[in-house]
Amino acid sequence: MNHLRKYRIYLLLAGLLIFSQVQAEKKLAQTGFQFLSVIPDARSAALAGAMTTMPAYSSALWSNPATLTELEVKAEIMFNQNKWISDIDHYALSAAFRPYNGRYGNFAVGFLFVDYGEIEGTILAGNEQGYLETETIEPYAYSLGLGYAIQLSDKFSVGGQIKLVDQYLGPALRTLDNYQVEQNVDINEVSTIAFDLGTIYRAGFKSLVFGMSVRNFSPEVRYAKEGFQLPLTFNIGISMDLLDFLPEKFPAHALIFSVDATHPRSYPEFAKMAIEYDFIKTFFLRLGYVSNRDEENFSYGFGFKKFGLGLDYAYTPFGVFNNVQRFSIYFSF
Repeated sequence: MNHLRKYRIYLLLAGLLIFSQVQAEKKLAQTGFQFLSVIPDARSAALAGAMTTMPAYSSALWSNPATLTELEVKAEIMFNQNKWISDIDHYALSAAFRPYNGRYGNFAVGFLFVDYGEIEGTILAGNEQGYLETETIEPYAYSLGLGYAIQLSDKFSVGGQIKLVDQYLGPALRTLDNYQVEQNVDINEVSTIAFDLGTIYRAGFKSLVFGMSVRNFSPEVRYAKEGFQLPLTFNIGISMDLLDFLPEKFPAHALIFSVDATHPRSYPEFAKMAIEYDFIKTFFLRLGYVSNRDEENFSYGFGFKKFGLGLDYAYTPFGVFNNVQRFSIYFSF
């Protein structure tokens, strides 16, 4: 790729990132599809989501798709379970592929499903109670995405994801004059296409890496009456192996420190910090911290990987909601 074309790509990406940040400032706290803001995989959760510059393989679809270029195996398949607050279950399945040793880039597919459980339905009414009970509903949501990333030079990589997102909230109802409930033909379900975009830049100084990402860029979506935006999120991150500063090398050990600055559309800006200890690329200990949040701050986790099989666990205290636990299992070959 010639230098002129490369610089044009850099400028285009920078413009898209700046435009997304400006858009995020316009609609603070006016978003839906919040399940897209929840971290599905255990490793990322243990690191408080400070993943903009961290190698994530197929789970890069949930953070920065540009880090797909860090895939060092032919393929990886990952399954994630997240026991979220209020008995909400998140399940995610992702797979990454590196055909022809990454000569034409790396690919990934991901599917996220959210089970909100059974909810007793009610509807506003003019009776003494002020509401009427309706049938039990079982809302759900899902996201289905296709990602691609390519290394444009020995220092710079870019990646993106296109995804279909959908949320079902049950049948549309209305109250009649005699306080009876009538089900309309329409249902409270809406879907749209959304995009994620990311870059990473290897500075050339030891293991220092910079990165940026924009997630959930989409047009406005609308139910029967109300329109809203998806939770657009802008991230800038940096990471490095702190052991690089030691005069003596310890190849069996790594201590990666990562920091992300996050500008979401849904709420005020916050910072995410994380540290991951890696022993012989087999045992992992993780600690994360997120600032400026009401119910969460520290997160913890560990991992094990050997012979192409990996297992990750994350524990996140969540204030009045007690705690959140996530499990991930993955295979690589």
